[in-house]
Amino acid sequence: MGNGSRTGLRLPIGLWGLTRAIMLLCVFKIVVIPGPDITFDVSNIYQGWYEVLRTGTYPLDDITWQYPPAAAFAILSPGLLPFLGYATAFFLLAFLCDALVFGLLLHTGRRAGRSSRGAWLWLAGVPLLGPTSYARYDVMVTAVAVAGLLAAGRSPRVLGALAGFGAVLKVWPVLLLAGTPKGRATFRSWSTAVGAAAAVLAFCVAWMPGALAFLGFQRDRGTEVESLGSMVFHVVRHLGWKGEAKMNYGSIEFLGPYVSTVSTAALVLTVAAFGWLLVWRIRAVHFGSSTVADAAFVAVLLFTTTSRVLSPQYMLWLVGLAAVCLAYRSSRMRKPAHLVLWATAVTQFEFPVWFSHVTRSDPLGVAVLFTRNGLLIAATVIACRILWRHTVTEPRLAEAGKIPAQATRPEREKALSGSR
Repeated sequence: MGNGSRTGLRLPIGLWGLTRAIMLLCVFKIVVIPGPDITFDVSNIYQGWYEVLRTGTYPLDDITWQYPPAAAFAILSPGLLPFLGYATAFFLLAFLCDALVFGLLLHTGRRAGRSSRGAWLWLAGVPLLGPTSYARYDVMVTAVAVAGLLAAGRSPRVLGALAGFGAVLKVWPVLLLAGTPKGRATFRSWSTAVGAAAAVLAFCVAWMPGALAFLGFQRDRGTEVESLGSMVFHVVRHLGWKGEAKMNYGSIEFLGPYVSTVSTAALVLTVAAFGWLLVWRIRAVHFGSSTVADAAFVAVLLFTTTSRVLSPQYMLWLVGLAAVCLAYRSSRMRKPAHLVLWATAVTQFEFPVWFSHVTRSDPLGVAVLFTRNGLLIAATVIACRILWRHTVTEPRLAEAGKIPAQATRPEREKALSGSR
């Protein structure tokens, strides 16, 4: 059986190695992807921040520094490999984080009640996004999030610690806690998360001045040209709207009449989305083996699709969480996970390949952007419906005796997950 198991791993590991070799060829510019230089942020912006951070202060005068203070750890991490240039070291560390996520998903897929589908989704999703996956520090954040979710069933405190640290690294990992089972598991994970986040934040504030400067820079951002709200301006731009798309706060944003209104509407939509998430948590009855992962996936989908900024690397968050969902046989998130995978594939054409078309709002740019965002909207709506039905509607109907067959579902999930 051991030989058969090792044989079964050869194909995914071999494909992972092949696709990642191509990714490295791209970031090292041996293979050139059309469009803007993907590696510019690492070689110029990240390295510039690195030099400032080494002097003992956060980049106080740089409005493009819009990240929580623990992001400094990621920016400084290439210093762990002083024998390599900054960009080379960064790409190598991103590669290792990718390998860590893949290894965790492969290992999890071999346990009772689990599936290798998650590893396959990650294997495909990272190269579908392209070299952007290795040219941003989001792969490091995603590795923290995936490790936390996979540990949730055995140790709520580990989930909490990693979610808390991740929140000070890039905010969104706090959403990993959205679906923790009510009671002791929630108390342990949430209290640990608060403690971990507070400890890391306190360390960063004491470590260097300017740890909280990012709050003002982030607040002043507008509507980025790839976001859901930007779709309005891509259309009205052809109807006489007197605005433009230009570099602002580190990304291409729309500037002009009514942009602030659309940005405000996006914030209102985000608040409404999280209001729905709160109602779901209050009304949820059944928390199965995959609920923590499923709810985290839904929460980050809501956060991403309603954001004023929808940078291409955000897709890596969704691919990682979708992969964790599919690692559980009990999860019903297969359809929205596959929609996210398709959206990720389209994203590489949206950026970098045809990004010039997107910024001009020409037919090709509008078509590729609307396709990507349409897939994300569909994935979000379907995932929300699945989560509600699986944890609220069906359990309540089962309790009322209207779906007797569903009453045994929790017992089957416990058996599949090996928790007995």
